[in-house]
Amino acid sequence: MSDLSLVIGNKNYSSWSLRSWLAMKQFGLEFHEICIPLYTTESVSKISQYSPSGKVPVLLHGSLAIWDSLAICEYLAEEYPHLHWWPKDKSARAIARSISAEMHSGFQTLRQNMPMNCRAKLPGKGMAIGVQKDIDRITTIWQECRQKFGAGGDMLFGKFTIADAMFAPVVLRFVIYDVQLDDIARNYVETILKLPALQEWIKAAETEQEVIAAYEF
Repeated sequence: MSDLSLVIGNKNYSSWSLRSWLAMKQFGLEFHEICIPLYTTESVSKISQYSPSGKVPVLLHGSLAIWDSLAICEYLAEEYPHLHWWPKDKSARAIARSISAEMHSGFQTLRQNMPMNCRAKLPGKGMAIGVQKDIDRITTIWQECRQKFGAGGDMLFGKFTIADAMFAPVVLRFVIYDVQLDDIARNYVETILKLPALQEWIKAAETEQEVIAAYEF
C-alpha cells in the first residue's frame, strides 16, 4: 500500500488535477486517489479537509500536505530523484522549468474561453480576442523545445518530463476545440494523446456524471 494520496477534482474538468496525476502515473508511482467533485455544496468543506488552500490537487504524504500541481511535481522530483522528472542537461532543465512556470501562471485568455471538458467536442468555439495569441505562444514553445531539445524521443525534451505534464491539459483543449496546428504541434498533440495514462484519464472522465455549467458551452 502506497503512502501517497492525491486529492483531485472531476477528471472531466480539472486541468490542474490532471497535471500532477499524469506525472505520477507516467513515472509509475503508486498512490491512492481521492476524487472530490467540484462546485457542489460540499466541495469546499471536503477539499478543505485535505488542502490548506481549499483547492485541488493536493498530495498527501504521511502527515505532509503539498498543494499546487507544480509544487507537487517538484516535491516528488526530490522524493524520487532517480526518475526523469526534469531533463538532465542544465540548459534544457532551465528551459523546462521556465516553460512550466509560464504555463502555470499564464495563458489566462485561453483558459477562460476554452475550459477543459474531456467529454465535449467543440470545434471553432472559444476563439475570443486574445486566444489565438495564447495558442501561437504555446505552439512556439513546443516548436522551439522539440527543435532544440527533443532529440531522443517525441516529447518536448525527448523523454517525458514535468513540462509535458504541465502542457497536457492544453493538448486536450486543442483537441476539444479542434485548434488548427502546424505539423510539429500536431505531432506533439498526437504523442501526448497516445500516452496510456492520458487515455485512462479520458476514459474515466467520460464516465463521470457531474456537469459543471461554467465549463459547458
